[in-house]
Amino acid sequence: MDASTTRAVTVVPLTAGHADEVIAIYQAGIDEGDATFETTAPTWAEFDAARLPEHRFAAVDETGRVLGWVAAVKVSDRCAYAGVVEHSVYVRPDARGRGVASALLAALVDSTEAAGVWTIQSGVFPENAASLAVHERAGFRVVGTRERIGRHHGRWRDTVLIERRSPRVG
Repeated sequence: MDASTTRAVTVVPLTAGHADEVIAIYQAGIDEGDATFETTAPTWAEFDAARLPEHRFAAVDETGRVLGWVAAVKVSDRCAYAGVVEHSVYVRPDARGRGVASALLAALVDSTEAAGVWTIQSGVFPENAASLAVHERAGFRVVGTRERIGRHHGRWRDTVLIERRSPRVG
């Protein structure tokens, strides 16, 4: 086991101070091809404006280096969906397999339940087995597959719709 696999992980609120690393981690996930339909990471201003401040976190090591992030957006402005958010979670490639995504998802679950959110959802490419596995361990279930939901680099892609329903809210 090398030093990079033994470092502690701390989850903190995601702030503008994390911006450069967060956007770089996002772009690394995009470049791998199985994380999102996006082809370019947003600017920090776009990222910041779109995500709910109370439901976004960074995982950092003891030096403050960002290892990953999680953030949520509203699914709808309609009041019936006030307790439903969609999330994304990204981990830098050299920090994978260290429990970073699990720690981030736990923080997200805690914050959303404290705020009365009853459903956290996401769409995951079926080829992203690691993401599906970490979400299952965090209490998410597969709702179904959305076949040919969008085009990505010239080909149709499916997504697996996952959700976690709060046992405490709703």
